[in-house]
Amino acid sequence: KNCNVTVEKGEVVVVCGPSGSGKSTLIKTVNALEPFQEGEIIVDGVSVGDPKTDLPKLRSRVGMVFQHFELFPHLSIKENLILAQMKVLGRSREESLTRGLKLLDRVGLLKHAEKYPGQLSGGQQQRVAIARALVNRPKVLLLDEPLGALDLKLRKEMQIELKRIQQALEITFIYVTHDQEEALTMSDRVVVMRDGNILQIGTPQDIYNEPCNAFVADFIGESNIIDGIMHKDFLVEFANDYFDCVDKGFEPKERVQVVVRPEDFKIVPADKGKISGIVESIIFKGVHYEIMVDAMGYKWKIHTTQYVEPGTLIGMDVAPMDIHIMKRTEE
Repeated sequence: KNCNVTVEKGEVVVVCGPSGSGKSTLIKTVNALEPFQEGEIIVDGVSVGDPKTDLPKLRSRVGMVFQHFELFPHLSIKENLILAQMKVLGRSREESLTRGLKLLDRVGLLKHAEKYPGQLSGGQQQRVAIARALVNRPKVLLLDEPLGALDLKLRKEMQIELKRIQQALEITFIYVTHDQEEALTMSDRVVVMRDGNILQIGTPQDIYNEPCNAFVADFIGESNIIDGIMHKDFLVEFANDYFDCVDKGFEPKERVQVVVRPEDFKIVPADKGKISGIVESIIFKGVHYEIMVDAMGYKWKIHTTQYVEPGTLIGMDVAPMDIHIMKRTEE
């Protein structure tokens, strides 16, 4: 519903949202794998919804990588790549072989050309799936949760590999994920979806620093979200105190929602902070501690490199530029 987005040539657009938000359905319509009732999808000047569209021509413009690879287990890696070209574009076996081996070399798997999918690791199979999708030289590559079946370490490595391939080949990527960190890492722009609607489109920095509502703020990264009152431009009240901020354009005394990211809180002595509370718990996260603080009847989350003993009374301070004001939404 109301899904309007333009993806530029060579851009990486990541579509993210919770399960059931419509992100996979959205990109499947681009490749004519899902029907749609109204609207229009245009890929490189060709309307996907046009019954006159030649499907093989669309397949030559749009490639797709699935979460579970979808490789033919009874065919060698080489044959998987050859079949994709001969069936879709009608290329000769010789030309298909040449192109296939070139792509396998690019993704670092040329020496495995004669092996079968079951003989490769998950990361290697995913690279084969990517090579197979790229072998037809599509204008657009659709990736539907392509790293979802991999373990965390391999997933991180494949994010770097995918970005390298995309930049080297200058292909447009539309990339679906429910992983917020992956959305920020992989994208030039992020599309956040919920219940079949696009809520916000923007750069990773825009989405993280200027979320349009509480759902986006909570979905992309971690947030402290609390009700407040915008008394006038650059002055907001929350947690029983007044705070300078950098937002404006709200009605006088308008009820709003205030977002403060956990890393933006500064721990200060209890008598120096505008907010003070008791540390309930502290968890070591590797690069920082995650502290939960009970203050003003609210559980605040803080990310800090400073260790604080549970039960300690602390003060919390936040800079005006780290306070983000949003229009209030009723859930």
